[in-house]
This record gives sequence, C-alpha cells and structure tokens, in this order.
Amino acid sequence: MPRSSLQAPASVVMIRPHHFTPNAATAQDNHFQTSAGSDPTTIARMAHAEVTRAAAALTGAGIRVHLFEDQSTVTPDSVFPNNWFSTHSGGHVAVYPMYSQNRRAERRQDVLDMLKRSYRVQDIIDYSGLEQDDLFLEGTGAMVIDHLERVAYAARSKRTSEILLERFCTHFNYEPIVFDAVDAQGKPIYHTNVLMCIGTDFAMIGLDAIPDAPRRREVAERLRRGERDIVELTHAQIADFAGNAIELQGRDGLVLALSSRALRSLDAAQRAVLERHVALLPLDIPTIEHAGGSVRCMIAGLHLSARSPIPA
Repeated sequence: MPRSSLQAPASVVMIRPHHFTPNAATAQDNHFQTSAGSDPTTIARMAHAEVTRAAAALTGAGIRVHLFEDQSTVTPDSVFPNNWFSTHSGGHVAVYPMYSQNRRAERRQDVLDMLKRSYRVQDIIDYSGLEQDDLFLEGTGAMVIDHLERVAYAARSKRTSEILLERFCTHFNYEPIVFDAVDAQGKPIYHTNVLMCIGTDFAMIGLDAIPDAPRRREVAERLRRGERDIVELTHAQIADFAGNAIELQGRDGLVLALSSRALRSLDAAQRAVLERHVALLPLDIPTIEHAGGSVRCMIAGLHLSARSPIPA
C-alpha cells in the first residue's frame, strides 16, 4: 500500500489558459519574470500546450487533476491558481486578496462550487474584501505551509501582509514564521514558494536568501524539528525555480512535481536526498516560467476529503 501524507494532496486544481502572457502589472516586484520573446499568439499556444502536457503527466502518475479552462484576455496570471485560494484538512477553504488589480479577476466561483460538490467543505473564509484596505496575502505563494507541524512560513513582501498572516494563522491554527528574503541582487523575493518547498520528510530552501543570520538559523531549526532532510538551494537554483516544487500523492507513492529546468539545476547529491523520499516528476513548462512562477504556482493542492464517488 503506497504511503500517504497529510502534506501531499492526491488531488489538485489547475487552470489552462487560452491567452497566457507574462503579466506586465506584476513585473515591478517579480524579478523572476523574463521576456517570452515571441508573438502573443505563439506564447499563448505554447503555454496552453504546456499545461495540457503537465496535467496529463500528473494524471498519469495517479494524481486527480481538476482542469479548468480560462479563455479570458484580462487574466494573464490565471495559470497560477494557488495564489487566490487554498484548502486545509477539516474541510476549510481560504480565498485571498491579491496585490495586482488585474489578478483579482482570477477568483472563480465555479472552482469553489466544484470543491463544495466534490469534497467535504465545512466553510470558506473569504479575505478578498481586505483588498480595499491594502491588505494582501497571496495564498500558498505568500505562504509555504507545513501541514504536519502546523507552521506557515512567509517572506515579507508587498504581497504578504503580516496583519493578515496573523489573522489567517489564528483562523486556521498555524504558527506564523516571518522573515526577509532577497535574491542574489539583494532584491526582495516576491513569493515565499520561490525559495522553499516542504515535503513530508524533506524541505528544500534557499537559506542564503535570508540575510539575517539569527533568523536564518531559526527557520532552519524549525524545519529540522520535523525531522526532515534539508536540501539547501543556491541563489542560482532558486532562479531556476528549484524551490517552486510541490509534493503530491501519486498512485504508487509520493512524488515531487517540479519543472524540467528546476530538476536540471539540482546536483547529484541533492537529487539523491530527494529520491530517498519521493519520485521526481519533471514537467516541461519553459513558456510559463517566463511569468516568474513555476510548477508549484500552477498547482492548487486539495487538502480536503473527497465525497465518494467524486462527481464529474
């Protein structure tokens, strides 16, 4: 019987975009964005194909993928649904306020309706109205959640309000751990899930991205309290999205979904540590990575109990 884990969801939500493009409105503070270098029609076609292949690969590994279509021309980052909602054991769902105005239209009632229809949802806490107060918390981009140890790690940024983080942690029973994080050029890292990934028995983290040495040690010690192997990532590996991965429950056991670029950036010793705990599942998404996010951003994990059978 394959091992399962509260940390690793067996079902996910993904959004397949029909008009994908890197979002000019988020480029100012997302320094991982790059020019796609092609005409918009080609970029959109390539991104559509990348999501199609990624969803098929996850399905092939035994992960249930709820794939939604986005034909809007005003939601360039819709491929990253983990920023606007998250799910939690016990039937709890959170909906989040988004920093960029053109990302707020990504929130979809049909996704929430599917969750209520297919899974046991007790409540939905909607924080999105706090956008009017300039309070933002972009889901599991802003937070990297340890579901086993009940900790929410968060790097300070324009997209992460400490006030709202505290409120979320009170509502959902997590311990908040906040820190500053910067890239190799000393610029603030926009989302926490770019620099760290927490699995059941391992964690990947760019500790060098935390400039305050005492805080760096505290974060590392808190991660080790869960008796995990720690894989330290370099700034170059963070830039290649090695930290932007997610552990999932596959048919044959735990898998780590990450991009092909991220996997190439890891050295043999790092891969060996990970492969003690998970099967590596690389997804080829070079077009989407121009938008400054990678596999973790594309996947909203469902930490909910399914109704039996799951309705279509």
